[in-house]
Amino acid sequence: MSKAPDIKAHTPQQLDELLERVRSQIRPGDFELIEGVFRSFKWLLEMLAQSKITLKRLRRWLFGAQTEKTQQVLAKSRPGSDPGSATSPASAKEPAGDPSTVPVKRKGHGRRGVEDYTGATHIGVAHHQHRVGEACQLCHQGRLYQLKDPSPLIHIIARPPFSATVYDLEKLRCSGCGALFTAQPPPEAGTQKYDPNVGCMVGLLCYGNGLPLHCLEQLQQGMGVPMPAATQWELVQAAAEDLKPAFEQLKKEAAGGEVLHNDDTGRKVLGLLKVIAQEQAVDSTQRTGIFTTCIVARACGHQIALYFTGRQHAGENLNDLLKLRDPALPEPIQMCDGLSRNQPTEFNTILANCLTHARREYVDVADNFPQECRLVLEYLREVYVNDAECKNRKLSPEARLALHQEKSKPVMDKLHKWMETQLNDKLVEPNSGLGKAINYMLKRWEALTLFLRKPGAPIDNNLCERGIKKAIRHRKNSLFFKTTIGAQVGDLFMSLIHSCELNGVNPFDYLTTLRQNFRQVKENPQLWLPWNFLKAIDTS
Repeated sequence: MSKAPDIKAHTPQQLDELLERVRSQIRPGDFELIEGVFRSFKWLLEMLAQSKITLKRLRRWLFGAQTEKTQQVLAKSRPGSDPGSATSPASAKEPAGDPSTVPVKRKGHGRRGVEDYTGATHIGVAHHQHRVGEACQLCHQGRLYQLKDPSPLIHIIARPPFSATVYDLEKLRCSGCGALFTAQPPPEAGTQKYDPNVGCMVGLLCYGNGLPLHCLEQLQQGMGVPMPAATQWELVQAAAEDLKPAFEQLKKEAAGGEVLHNDDTGRKVLGLLKVIAQEQAVDSTQRTGIFTTCIVARACGHQIALYFTGRQHAGENLNDLLKLRDPALPEPIQMCDGLSRNQPTEFNTILANCLTHARREYVDVADNFPQECRLVLEYLREVYVNDAECKNRKLSPEARLALHQEKSKPVMDKLHKWMETQLNDKLVEPNSGLGKAINYMLKRWEALTLFLRKPGAPIDNNLCERGIKKAIRHRKNSLFFKTTIGAQVGDLFMSLIHSCELNGVNPFDYLTTLRQNFRQVKENPQLWLPWNFLKAIDTS
């Protein structure tokens, strides 16, 4: 990185006077360019001085909206260009024929129906004038009967995350002997100040939704129900002890998965930073990084998310997980990006690399090589359209492989031939941005195209990328873990919460159920996983 220049102090009047002196010395066209630069610099300084611009807005103003969608990337690189040009593959054509191949509009982008309010309380309201069985007052011929589906009316109110009830127990004293008699609390008062579900809710808000403990403390203080951050931590730590057997069982289930996604992101643990500083004082070659690894496993029709925070890379954490795998099981498919640190060293896996990462190499250089990048992105778009068709039709792994071999393999073969031609015929400089993008793909071609040869092989690592966002959100809001124990508690909650989300289970219901039945969970944790805990409730 270049050295920061010395900032010269100036006033707006000095800039205007400088522009007037420059106007007479250079050509008009050059002056307009210089004037635009000066005016932009002046405006930027004013916005920064008045705190009227954020880094996000500044980035958008300087570089435009950041998106990797093909339409946006190509429109940015070649304004007004025709996507259906001769250099574009057949993916630019509109889908036709089988209606099942037409992409289905995603849910959740319109008015929410009453069926979406699964946590709402339903209260039946009888008609205020009429009753079932009475004669109709309009036609005087028929009688009224009840419809199966009532007319729903949704009413939403606001409540603090934690509310408190004070039971004022009556106290009586004997005027003769002075003995005290205190009323017995009602059953709903419980035996402890904090209900067991409070720790679960704190963990869900903090590690599932990124709300720091000190922010929750401020919110509760304003609501009149104090909840100190230190108390929250004690409740969360106690809840983690009851939930740990389920977390350990999830690791065993994930170890036997058919497909394992993994990736990591940087993290900060204050306790580890002190240890690293001490090691660096003795040996400067010691590793200094701290990471949170996300592993998402597909096992027996279910998806399991696991998080591990510490000094190990994603491949090392995957290596530890595979130690729990039954040796009789076949080698799993591993999906990751092209970094070598994501691969385990002690176990063999069938490596698949992320096609999205390879695609991003072309997105980054689309402005400099618009025509070539357009060709590659159009080819890859056709492959993703085929994969979306497989998801919409809910094809089996074998049927999905057959569809990709029929539709995607010819496209990928054309792309591979085109890339080799670019390098072999010296049409592209190997050290240029486009040359590096091509080399990145060719070097990892076998791993990038595993979905064309292996049933169930994923096309990209987006499943893990979405999972790792949960750790990034917590890092962005809470900044760091204080101790390694805090990191382990956070990993446990994030693993259980995101595993519930991946399997369509309410995380709060799951966590509270585990705490209410923690003895049974400790004895038979395999019966209390997100996809079968409801059956365990019925049999307990």
